Amino acid sequence: MRVIVLGLGVQGHKRRDVAGDDVVATVDPYIEEADFRSVEDVPLSAYDAVLACIPDSAKIDILQYCLANGKHVLVEKPLLAGSQSEIESLATLAKAKNVVCYTAYNHRFEPHFVRMRDLLKSGVLGEIYTCRMFYGNGTARLVKESAWRDVGAGVLPDLGSHLLDTIRFWFGERPFEFELMSARCFENRAPDHVTIASNSSAPAISLEMTLLMWRNHFTCDILAEKGSAHIASLCKWGPTSFVHRTRVMPSGRPPEESVTLVQGDPTWEAEYEYFKTLCATGSSTSLITDMWLNDEIQRLSAAAGSEVTA
Repeated sequence: MRVIVLGLGVQGHKRRDVAGDDVVATVDPYIEEADFRSVEDVPLSAYDAVLACIPDSAKIDILQYCLANGKHVLVEKPLLAGSQSEIESLATLAKAKNVVCYTAYNHRFEPHFVRMRDLLKSGVLGEIYTCRMFYGNGTARLVKESAWRDVGAGVLPDLGSHLLDTIRFWFGERPFEFELMSARCFENRAPDHVTIASNSSAPAISLEMTLLMWRNHFTCDILAEKGSAHIASLCKWGPTSFVHRTRVMPSGRPPEESVTLVQGDPTWEAEYEYFKTLCATGSSTSLITDMWLNDEIQRLSAAAGSEVTA
């Protein structure tokens, strides 16, 4: 498959490295090393798919151009729009042109995220009571120095979109509706520390995200009827551990199974291979999760007194 990379920022360089010899051209209006300044300048006959690593504000128009011209698209998360109909129109266009429009959430390929999904699907934990996740990195200053990143709802669409997508990955399309618990601007113009929660349906969920964690870290704790499950860290920050504890009745120290991984980040290559498989098999595009995420992020952003531009 012949691909072009749109945008040569941090994500664009990662995508280019992973795609390797599949990359036939790069596009960036500001980076001198790019082959083209605009996607419209690239001959349509030269490529089959697009890896879109571009700002949120540019996504809808550029995706419409690519899909309308019969090109598969992998677009970096989150896929935000001013209205749900704009995202629906992308799905409709992709189906009409028989191409794939895929939003990249590489954490779905994190080994312990997959392990957690499989454990939850097995039913071993019984009724799930609560799920608490924390995602923190230390990029507050980098974001502050970026003209286009320190805007709108800040960390909410950035890291919060990963957490919200993970909820769908683990628990499916349940009617979760989140409320804003806190949104603080400690160092940045846009919120750099946010907590949201959903108590409207089981399980109860709490999600905390921040740009102020000077050593990057992720944690998850799921408490359930027959035990609990826990993740600490991600492969890219390793070591990362997964612990499954089995409840002892009526009380007592539970036996536990633990898996610790010390390895490089496998998610980017795994996700790219998954995207290529979707393209090769002619999989039908569904952006249902993106529409839900867009609604949640827009509503929560409004509650935080911010606007998400798209």
